[in-house]
Amino acid sequence: MDTSSPLFNNMSSLLKVDRELKSKAEHLVACFFPKKLLELDQFLREPILNVTDLKEIHSEIKFRVPEPILFTNSHDGMDTNTRKRKLDDGLADESWQGGTKTAVMPEGIIKCNTKLVDLIERVKPEIRTLIEKCNTEETVAELRTVESEAASYLDQISRYYITRAKLVSKIVKYPHVEDYRRTISEIDEKEYISLKIIVSELRNQYVILHDMILKNIEKIKKPRNSNAEALY
Repeated sequence: MDTSSPLFNNMSSLLKVDRELKSKAEHLVACFFPKKLLELDQFLREPILNVTDLKEIHSEIKFRVPEPILFTNSHDGMDTNTRKRKLDDGLADESWQGGTKTAVMPEGIIKCNTKLVDLIERVKPEIRTLIEKCNTEETVAELRTVESEAASYLDQISRYYITRAKLVSKIVKYPHVEDYRRTISEIDEKEYISLKIIVSELRNQYVILHDMILKNIEKIKKPRNSNAEALY
């Protein structure tokens, strides 16, 4: 066969891709997956993921709580609806007789739950790594399910931040409503438990990936081999 022909060059390229795919698959099965399994298993044993009293991960929100507004019967020309709007908007009117300002000024930035943020920043790279490894072997259709589940974990983290931010805004606006404060602690606890479950699921999914690729090494390279053999 003419080694300078485009047909030969195309065949050589396909065989090279085959060898690279097989090499990647073998490396994942022999080295990378076992390593990640051990790392995630160790992660699950760390104190940060084994808090027994969930109050330890609570984050106090500090800001000044004003005195309640005292409504009076003064005839200052402001109707009840206007007063209500000002209260809802966190505004104050010093002309109200017997009233007090309702503006709630946080002491600087209202911070996130730093304990959970630190944990999230450790978990997110693990999620991205799993998604990346699923993309390495696109010829195995079953890996798309694992990839989709991993992507949903990132969505879950985003939803946590958005939900918490809305609740904190409610606390700033209605500082006397204790239920809002309790809800913050509840969603922090829920997120902590979810993060622990995510790490456990990531570990389990590496087991699934290991098994899938081990069983499909020939399937991964077969389409290109078949095409290459047809060129002879």
